[in-house]
Amino acid sequence: MCGITGIFMQDVQAGQHADIELLKRMTQSIVHRGPDDLGLYASEQACFGFRRLSFLDLKLGNQPIFNEDESIACVVNGEIFNYQELRNDLIKRGHRFRSQMDCEVIPHLYEEYGINFLNRLNGQFAIALHDVKQQKLILARDHVGIAPLYYHYKDNTLLFGSEIKTLLNSVDVSRSIDLISLDQIVTFPGMVSPRTIFNDVKCLPPGHVMTVDKQGMQIEQYWDLDYPEHNPNIQPHTDAYYVEKLDYLLRQAIKTRLHADVPVGFYLSGGLDSSLIATLAHDMDPQQVFNSFAIGFGRADIDERQYQQQVVNQIHSNHHEQIFDYEQINQRLTQAVIAAESPLKESYNTCSLALSQMVQQQGIKAVLTGEGADELFAGYVGYRLAQQSRGQEESFDLEFMLEQQARKTLWGDENFFYEKDYHEFHTLKSSLYSADTNAALLGQHCTSQPIINPARIANRHPTHQRSYVDFKLRIADHLLADHGDRVTFANSVEARYPFLDIDLINFVRTIPPELMLKNGNEKYLLKQLATKTVPESIIRRKKFSFVAPGSPFLLQNKPEWIMDMLSRATITRQGIFNPDTVERLTNSALRGGHDINQTFETDFLMVVITTGILLREFVES
Repeated sequence: MCGITGIFMQDVQAGQHADIELLKRMTQSIVHRGPDDLGLYASEQACFGFRRLSFLDLKLGNQPIFNEDESIACVVNGEIFNYQELRNDLIKRGHRFRSQMDCEVIPHLYEEYGINFLNRLNGQFAIALHDVKQQKLILARDHVGIAPLYYHYKDNTLLFGSEIKTLLNSVDVSRSIDLISLDQIVTFPGMVSPRTIFNDVKCLPPGHVMTVDKQGMQIEQYWDLDYPEHNPNIQPHTDAYYVEKLDYLLRQAIKTRLHADVPVGFYLSGGLDSSLIATLAHDMDPQQVFNSFAIGFGRADIDERQYQQQVVNQIHSNHHEQIFDYEQINQRLTQAVIAAESPLKESYNTCSLALSQMVQQQGIKAVLTGEGADELFAGYVGYRLAQQSRGQEESFDLEFMLEQQARKTLWGDENFFYEKDYHEFHTLKSSLYSADTNAALLGQHCTSQPIINPARIANRHPTHQRSYVDFKLRIADHLLADHGDRVTFANSVEARYPFLDIDLINFVRTIPPELMLKNGNEKYLLKQLATKTVPESIIRRKKFSFVAPGSPFLLQNKPEWIMDMLSRATITRQGIFNPDTVERLTNSALRGGHDINQTFETDFLMVVITTGILLREFVES
């Protein structure tokens, strides 16, 4: 992976041309994503910038890349994992290649299949392609949203980039805050594309493609997670069939993600998912000594080093770990917000920054990590709680009727419960906001409008319903963005996700949901697979989310900069939050005695602190 930027003039008039000097500033602002090389492409209508983090064909693999007659130019942030079979097919069709780089298949695939080439890719990618003959720009983002792609469209000109920082180089891009996006962060796991924290910047949603030409801009969805409608009469295969097929596909996904001309390591959390990736990688290549990376805590209630060490002992990896404490979180929180380009409501991004820094210090550029398994295999506690509560009667009082109305608006299903009662939570979060913020959100707060395509959960099994919503609200714009892409590339490291392999996802769609959560046992099928390689103690342990201490922990020593960030004067000046509520929450945290249960509680103070950092670093500076 790497970083891409660009400018496209929708309809070039005489004397006009894309601003190459602006492009150079945009490209320089993401040098951390690709310190190995720089590439530029310029025509009157379009100019692209590219920062390279080298993995394949280290000598000839720089971008931009072209087809044979250079009538198609593109830059790609990403990896195409099935590129070898695509390349072989294209060579048979007469296409010629200049390098051994995976992304070089893109312009040739477009030349051969048009926009439908996206359905042939297995990878993590953000693509910008200039069709010179058709005077057309195409932007595309991978199926589940691993690679980010932001844009600003105004007055005949489209700017795009792998990070929001690229777009903020333009004086035409306002830095005003989108309060609905902030409301999404407070309410849901994170923001939901196309929204970003800035009103003037949008994010291309996962599985979408944008076309810009003289006729205007058009955005279409080329892929979505589509579970089959629930049919209890279908006879499934045996458990062994699904385990065997899953074993094959996961091994293939790991194998392709380990393919590089530079070393690749992996993260170890101590949980099932990362342990399974690590032990399967070792099982496929027992002679290879991998580098593994982990975070530990001095607090026994959240420390997982004993489980991490079990895997290290089994696979004999070259292990690197760092012990985290309150001071390190305070020191890295500003950097985490700058990297995320968003407020945060957990501090674990600081731990993720430390992880990627360890990777960089060892000279490794890519790591395998386990995101996606919880969402595909019913790993969160919410899946089990939903199964336990299924069929229970609820009282039909006014509050419940209002909650059903909120669910109907959000999901198209008044009986679908996801994480919290949103009507009740709306009242709670309104007390956090200032009067001006509440007025601005009146009638358009994030639970007053649909957030997903309701057709995708209609008539689906409850486990599939929740999995789909997790993909839309948790994966792309949170776990793969501020917790993934941003904190790895901040240290010039790429994260790769075997569980998010598109072939594996398409197979998981066919697995009976009863095998995901069986007799209250989360990730039942994945655990059956794990018995082949993972230590039994890790398989048997209860789900333990990777968490870091919340705002009460940060306040225990009253750090001056955080106390200033939470002061009545600062909160009043910013105008977003209610200073009385912030003062009450601050005093409660200072009294101590409890921390935030991040599974069931929202850390409002963390949102306030990190919003203040965002305003200071991006808006007020």
